[in-house]
Amino acid sequence: MPSVLDRDALEQSPLADLHLIANELGVDGFRRLRKPDLIDAIIARQSGVEAPESEEEEAPKPRRRSDARAAVAEADREEEAEEEGATDEDAPARSRRGRRGGRGRGRREESGELPAAGEERTVEGVVELLGNGSAFIRLGDDGDTTDDDVYVSAAQVKRCELVSGDRIAGPVRAPRRSERFPSLVRVDTINGRPADEVAEGTKFEDLPASWPAERLALGSDDVTLKAVEWLTPFGKGSRVLICGGPRAGKSVLARDIVKALASRDGLELLVALAGVRPEEAGDWTEPAPVATVTFAASPDAQAQAVDQAVEQGRRVAARGGDAVVVLDTLEYVPPAVARRALAAARNIDGGGSLTVIATAPAPFGGESTVVALDAQLTALRRFPALDLAGSGTLRADALVGEAGAEAIAKARAESASS
Repeated sequence: MPSVLDRDALEQSPLADLHLIANELGVDGFRRLRKPDLIDAIIARQSGVEAPESEEEEAPKPRRRSDARAAVAEADREEEAEEEGATDEDAPARSRRGRRGGRGRGRREESGELPAAGEERTVEGVVELLGNGSAFIRLGDDGDTTDDDVYVSAAQVKRCELVSGDRIAGPVRAPRRSERFPSLVRVDTINGRPADEVAEGTKFEDLPASWPAERLALGSDDVTLKAVEWLTPFGKGSRVLICGGPRAGKSVLARDIVKALASRDGLELLVALAGVRPEEAGDWTEPAPVATVTFAASPDAQAQAVDQAVEQGRRVAARGGDAVVVLDTLEYVPPAVARRALAAARNIDGGGSLTVIATAPAPFGGESTVVALDAQLTALRRFPALDLAGSGTLRADALVGEAGAEAIAKARAESASS
């Protein structure tokens, strides 16, 4: 089977990443290998062939008890470090999975269902992404959690651009002493295709894009959502910015849009909260945010939350799905990160789409739809509190036709003259 990781990619990877990959593959003694030997061992392990031993290592030395204890401690530290990258929302799920996994592992070991150390079994199941970037392969027919579910590291998720719902297959190793679940050694197939073919597809940034042509109808009786839908329309692949001063209602409008879109079939909704007030985090329930950091977090932490949601949306769109990523807010992230997040939105020719809806005090440039809110109208509770002069949609005719675009222009002109 061709390997997903080729030699060129491995040679360009830092040693720390190579150690992580070698640990996932179960390469023995990888920390003692020099980089060229480590790369050879990884490639050999992926191919199912044992790496050739050097003459100096013909008779492996027995591991001292102190070395074994150190190895276990190192594995514990690596696992804790990976889990520290998860959001607070993942903690209860990790706790539940950990308790369930620990009991399940004990039963499986007692019954002898797991292979012996060093042996591999092959599984196939459906991917469920976690908030920290890692995933599980759900082996149950209905996608529910089971004691036999298999852990997939964040490195493998990113390398193979996995998304929730992908059906993958590959060999699995038994849990080590510091682990709760069996771990995937490598991804062999994704949705029935060889993993290397899927992973080596065209880069997302190079996929051909066209103007949004399919409007996302909100279908709400709320006067503000009606105004947004008909006067500032947006569609699959739009980059939408909801802007306005403090207390203009940006977050409220973003939540209302998510609620309206949640009823539409075929949309993958992803929400990231970056720089919000602590009290606002609890206002977002369905869908649960993939990442949440308050305004007290560092700009880097907020940027990571934004990038995490956008990356998941990119994977969905690259596979032909339609994703909507909602970011509240871009106010405190570095401008370059904000522009990168908005630029990710696109309507892919002959493929899927990624729509980005974000809040910020003012436009960054490059938006295809701007929804400007008037803080004074909001304070007076005069809704819809849209600032039509500051709002608009590029190429609205592609979404609502020529007559609709003319109606929008007429409404804007009447607003300016009043």
